[in-house]
Amino acid sequence: MDLAVALYIVPTPIGNLGDISSRAIDVLNNVKLIACEDTRHSGILLSHFGIETRKTALHDHNERDRADWIIQKLSNGEAVALISDAGTPLISDPGYHLVSAVRNAGYKVIPLPGACAAITALSASGLPSDRFTFEGFLPSKEKGRIDKLTELKEDPRTLIFYESPHRIVHSLESILTALGEDRVIVMAREVTKTFETFLCGTVKEVLEQVKADPNQQKGEIVLMCHGYRLAEDEGIPTVVINTLKLLCEELPLKKASALAGQIHGMKKNALYKYGLENGL
Repeated sequence: MDLAVALYIVPTPIGNLGDISSRAIDVLNNVKLIACEDTRHSGILLSHFGIETRKTALHDHNERDRADWIIQKLSNGEAVALISDAGTPLISDPGYHLVSAVRNAGYKVIPLPGACAAITALSASGLPSDRFTFEGFLPSKEKGRIDKLTELKEDPRTLIFYESPHRIVHSLESILTALGEDRVIVMAREVTKTFETFLCGTVKEVLEQVKADPNQQKGEIVLMCHGYRLAEDEGIPTVVINTLKLLCEELPLKKASALAGQIHGMKKNALYKYGLENGL
């Protein structure tokens, strides 16, 4: 298999080894170099599929320095692959600076489709999936978590977070404090693995289940929160008003209302009425 000289972004399984694609295996077998988040961790996966391609470490602490070296490999006509410990590289994993540097140097970056814990979990969550935002890991300290969640409180999109097992209880408590105990959430744990579980309910209900069962405090976790829902007797969320005001600085109210409604999933007529009443 002849590969074009490029940086290949190659997703790897998030748990079930059967989820790797035949194209991913072909690419990993035929590039000259595989940049791994952790060569020891990835070595187990590569060995399982009989892939003997040379490996090099590329992680948060050496990515900027390593990028120049990898670009030199590309300039020598060598194709390079990037993989993370699991899933799609760059999604809460290293690779941003490398991809940016490779593109700026004029070389191709070719992505392969594959596993991603956030998307896999969302597809089975039962939460709205037409509009969502991936926020990575919440801050480790309580104040930071509360501040971040408060910023997102009125976001109408489904919110997706990654979380570590030793912080899951604290994060659920922060979600309860910032978003309210009745916010509907889904906690997906060990997706595609033997002990895969989905807990669904209000924040209060899921928190109680997690506290009562230590097994729910193990493994890799995806937290998903239903977006903010505007009750009929409530006013327009502040974030929507701010968007409307910003758009009105450049656009007529009618057009601004339509765009703000599209961005936040609200009816444009309600926004147009608000704009008229408030002199926008």
